[in-house]
Amino acid sequence: MKNRNGNVFSRRDALGTMAACGLSLSMPGMSTQAAAKRSTDRPKSLITLWMNGGMSQLETWDPHPGTPTGGLVKAISTSQKGLQISEFLPQSAEQMHNVTLIRSMTSLEGDHARGAFYVKTGYRLEPTLVYPSLGAIAAHELPDPKVEIPQHVSLGGDNFFPRGGYLGNEWDAFRVFDPGRSLTNLKAGVSESRLALRRTGLDLLSHQFTKRRPTAEKETLHQDNIQRALKMMSSEQIKAFELDDEPAAVQAAYGDSRFGRGCLIARRLAEGGVRAIEVCLNGFDTHVNNHEGQKTQAEILDPAFATLITELRERDLLESTIVLCISEFGRDPRINGAGGRDHWPSWFSCVVAGGGFQAGLVVGETASHVSDDSGQTAGQKARLKPTDPITVPQLYATIMHAMGIGWDDEIITPIGRPIKFADAAPVGRVLQGDLASTIRS
Repeated sequence: MKNRNGNVFSRRDALGTMAACGLSLSMPGMSTQAAAKRSTDRPKSLITLWMNGGMSQLETWDPHPGTPTGGLVKAISTSQKGLQISEFLPQSAEQMHNVTLIRSMTSLEGDHARGAFYVKTGYRLEPTLVYPSLGAIAAHELPDPKVEIPQHVSLGGDNFFPRGGYLGNEWDAFRVFDPGRSLTNLKAGVSESRLALRRTGLDLLSHQFTKRRPTAEKETLHQDNIQRALKMMSSEQIKAFELDDEPAAVQAAYGDSRFGRGCLIARRLAEGGVRAIEVCLNGFDTHVNNHEGQKTQAEILDPAFATLITELRERDLLESTIVLCISEFGRDPRINGAGGRDHWPSWFSCVVAGGGFQAGLVVGETASHVSDDSGQTAGQKARLKPTDPITVPQLYATIMHAMGIGWDDEIITPIGRPIKFADAAPVGRVLQGDLASTIRS
């Protein structure tokens, strides 16, 4: 439904209104003490490590050494008994007892733009509606008024940054292109008195703009963006984007890379209550010389991922933070004539840690050999599936459930279309105990 301003209005908004009016939200059978404890639990944050370009599952999380599809990569043992991953990820191998590894993600989108849209939103690209990314949904549904900096952040950036979609442009990710270096235009560069004069002049111009162009003001979020920017500029919380007070050893552990710095800032942001953070690592589109290309990028991912999981656990943040490492699709099991691997949406891998997901779990299995595709149509190739396949909507419904978001709440978009945040049911078996048992069938 909609609120009186015509904005998207979900069941969560209605519950918040009831709470403000003093109405009881306790479920039947839930004691007052239990309800009070739940209300004081730390809301969960989501850190998405986005492997842009199509990470090869075969050179990272799902190696098949010694097989026709395996290529040159070797497998190494991990901290989880019986589980092996790529030799390119030795530090991550020591953290596999803390994560859920899904080797059977599936998609029907093998194009970068369409694949990225699908994996970031759980819905396929269509011309009539822009769906919100998972991070935008988390920020929208779990707001924290105490946080004065953006609740949805993208670090390292790519062409397919997370959007607010039908929730509104205000839920687009705040983008930081070179994390850990500097945030441009956030310091006035003039005295307080001079800044006050400038703000007075800006207020006058904004008033005239709103008065003469009310529709444009609403569409561009002009005044809202100004107020949010000024609030952020004056907040001490902005220091979460800076690394000056981080020990040199910690910074070195994440790796001296844009991605490494982004992962460290992601930890700082989650620690400060920011709801959704994406950290992007580019360079996985290896149609040529796949082995070396994937190795180079995996060596950037490895220390950052391992240190992030370690620090979240040591700071008692892992249970309140979900870490998702995923790509828009995988790479073809067949090696092409240029020594590369082409796009492969039929199966790929992702890793989920923390936030109620089972630790040390491996889901799915993929083929060690795929024959030549002569005579196969694109549709026949797309139908090739791994064992125990899991779709993106299933994964995102599961993450939303773990975060306490009503994944199946029906909302009405601004164009009057009823829709759910996730078009699938959660995958209960990847969640811990009581959390899994609460899923509606």
